[in-house]
Order: sequence, then structure tokens, then C-alpha cells
Amino acid sequence: MKKLGGILAPHLKNTDKFVPVTLPVPAEVKIPMSMHSGTPANPVVKTGDYVKVGQLIGEAVGTVSSPVHASVSGTVKSIDTLDSLTGEKAVTVTITSDGSQTMWEGLSPPTVTNLQEFLEAVRNSGVVGLGGAGYPTAPKFTLKDYSKLDYILINGAECEPYITSDTRTMVDNSDDVWQGVLLMKEYLKPKNIIICIENNKGEPIKKMKELCANTEGVSVRVLPSTYPQGERKVLVYNVTGRIVPEGGRLPDVGCIVVNCTTVATFAKYIKTGHPLVSKCITVDGTAVKKPKNVIVPLGTSVRDLLNFCGDLLNDGKLINDAKKVILGGPMMGTAVPSLDVPIVKINNALIVLSAKDAKPQEPSACLKCSRCITKCPMKLMPPNIENAYELKRPDLLQKFKVNMCAECACCAFTCPAKRPLVQVMLLSKDILWKYEQELKAKKTEAK
Repeated sequence: MKKLGGILAPHLKNTDKFVPVTLPVPAEVKIPMSMHSGTPANPVVKTGDYVKVGQLIGEAVGTVSSPVHASVSGTVKSIDTLDSLTGEKAVTVTITSDGSQTMWEGLSPPTVTNLQEFLEAVRNSGVVGLGGAGYPTAPKFTLKDYSKLDYILINGAECEPYITSDTRTMVDNSDDVWQGVLLMKEYLKPKNIIICIENNKGEPIKKMKELCANTEGVSVRVLPSTYPQGERKVLVYNVTGRIVPEGGRLPDVGCIVVNCTTVATFAKYIKTGHPLVSKCITVDGTAVKKPKNVIVPLGTSVRDLLNFCGDLLNDGKLINDAKKVILGGPMMGTAVPSLDVPIVKINNALIVLSAKDAKPQEPSACLKCSRCITKCPMKLMPPNIENAYELKRPDLLQKFKVNMCAECACCAFTCPAKRPLVQVMLLSKDILWKYEQELKAKKTEAK
């Protein structure tokens, strides 16, 4: 039974039965050193170097960081600072592929016999939050007191419309998911591991239930297919009843949430020594005639992926009816500024919308209907936050707890006046951050 707000978004899971196909090796990949939260990786190759698949090209820096590995074999063409999807600059290694996909000879399964070796293996695998969050997994698993870890929730909700890449992981790579479960059970020693899946995913539910049927402390929780069921704080509350406090972390309430594909990825690394170098991407949307799931080398351009899918490009440009390309789902994804943007670790879908569906809707005055308030899973008051934003009042933004916003877009989806509420939330967070930095600076000067 649903416990928090949220919406009944259309599922549109057109590709849930489609086994992923493999993209032919692209001529070139552009691999950013920042495909995760925290500190970007530091390049350890130079222009002209020959690299192989799985070879380290960027080493993790500091605690919250993740290593980066070559996704193709070939020659390092350049190391540049390029614009990322969000507009931020990112050091990027461009590799010209030789087409052979030669594996690096140094790949071998790591030795894992204790907690420290397990955490080191997770870190070396290059895995991060593959559902879109991008937080490196090893520091997420690093706790001060493991005796207080009551729940590990494996997130298989995949609640956004269209996306089915996690669904395919639970079906096609169920053994890897299960091995990851057993590894976490052995080394993190949680009291409970719960595999959380929405009730519209019959095959994954069946597979996971069969695997954990005889294992104590591991179970499957079937959840209502509501959005944003997979948001980490929503998932924690809906499954455990625990509330993550403002400014708090999930371990503060005895929980860890980890994406199912993340689990499969580090398990595969520990078994084979093969790090994260590719992602399964769902290609779908109202402009896509032949939707599919595609295994894509990291750093592949959106253009190369669209070319492979067919009927979307003409002379390198979008066909007339295709007007907007989104990396991620239609609720929380980001419209690409260029088809040359690369696929990175956190991507799981490429949505192409038709002209009709991409047309911006003209907002009108707020109707005071309160739909955005009743649907907000964080129980925020979007109209109050919007007013505070328009007044440029960071003190009010702080009072109305804009930083609790999950950016799930339930407010905008349900708003009959089509107010740009998600954009307001993001801009408000920026205003509040600057305000809080100024307050900290003043306190420092006062001392």
C-alpha cells in the first residue's frame, strides 16, 4: 500500500520484453573523468597511448570518487576539458577505436575474503549509483558501525516511464544480482536485505523470489507501481516506515539503498575482474518507431546511438518529427544540448520525443488547487517555494525546506496551470546554497 504522495505516471514499458542488443563499436568515444558525484577521476593516460578495454584511464581521487576505464581499445586521441550534459566543464579522454575490442591483459578477479577487500573491489570496479544518482558505491558501503545496519534495500522499482534497463538486469543478469546480494550479506552483514520491485514487473519478481526463497534475511517486496517509488527516501519510508531527517543520510536510520544494476555490476567484477565499461540504454519515446534496449560502450555519442537505432537521423540531424532528446527518463532526465554528448555511467535511457510532445506548454496563473502539495512525496509546499523564489527570499526558501525537494517533478506533472515548478525548485536550491555560503563566510569573518 502506497504510504507517501506521488503520482500514477504512465508506465510505457514498451521494451520490458526486449533482450538488449549490442551497439557496434563506435569509431570514437569521449569518456569524461566525472561520471559520478564527488571528485572527478584523474587521467593516468596521455595523448598517443594505446589502451585496451577495461584498462584504467582515470584513477579515483579521494574518498568520494570512482575510477574510469577504457570502453574500447584504440589510441588516446586527446585529453580535453569539454562541456558536459549539465554545462559544467569536465576533463574528457577521447579514444579512437581500432574496432578490435581487445581486452586489457591485466584483468583478473580480485581477492575478496574480508570487508576491506570487498570495499576495495567495489571501488575498483568503477561502479556508482547506476539508477541515475551517480554516488560512488564504495563510500556508500563504508559505515562507522555496521551493527546498526538494519536494511539494505535493492532498488528495482524503475518507476519512470519508458525505462526498462534495470528490468532487463533482473531478468538477463539475475545470477549477478543474486551474487551481489550474497556478497553484501556476507561482508556488510545487514539484518535484512529486501529486493524492492514494482508490481508491474512480473518476470523480475518471479526470478528474484525464486533466488531468495531459501535464504534467511533476504526477501522480495512487491510495491505499488507509483512514481517516484524508486526515490531513495520514498523507498525507505514505504518499505521500512523510517523517515530520513532533513540533512540526514540513509545510514542515520539504519538503511542503505543500492540500485539492482549496481549490485550486478560489482558482483560481475568480483567474479571476472571486468570493470564497468558499458551501460544498457533503453531507447524509446514518441518519435521512436523501433524502441529497443542497447548495450553501449561508455563515451559513445548520442548521435552514434541514434544512428544505430534508425529512422531518427537524416544527414546527422534529427528527422522532422523528432524534436527533443532526453538522457534519462521523461520525469527526471535532461534534454541534451547536442547530439555529441556522450553516454556516461549514470545514463539508463535515451528518450526521443515528437514535435507534439516536445512543445512547451504555456503556464497560467496558479489556481490554488493544492494538487502539487498533495502529490509531493516530501510533503513540501511548491506554491510557497515559488513565491519565495520570486521574492528572492532565501530565508523563506530555507523555512519551506526547498533542499528536501527530490526533483521528481510530481508537482509539475500534476499542475493544471503548467507552472515550471521543477525549474523553480532547482533555481531556488542554487539561491539558498549561495545564501548559506555567505552566512558561513560572515561567521568565519566574525571569529
